[in-house]
Amino acid sequence: MIRKHVIVQGHVQGVGFRYYTRGKAERWGLTGYVHNLPDGSVEVEIEGEQAAVARMLAWLQTGPSSAVVAQTRVKDVPVTGESRFSVIH
Repeated sequence: MIRKHVIVQGHVQGVGFRYYTRGKAERWGLTGYVHNLPDGSVEVEIEGEQAAVARMLAWLQTGPSSAVVAQTRVKDVPVTGESRFSVIH
């Protein structure tokens, strides 16, 4: 198990990014959360098997077709053992 903290920048709010991210996380068996930040970026933490996390990190590079991702910043964070993936409002 690994966990990553990701900041996604670009045109990523108001385009369903959080809900698409939750759908992908649930499909790939990941836990964590997604949250809009005041600066217009999106914060994501994902936890799971390395292959599934890598798949999500690759998807976050482009996001849904309604988004325009300019940059992602990724860092390792400690595993928490969460049991679900949440959209934080």
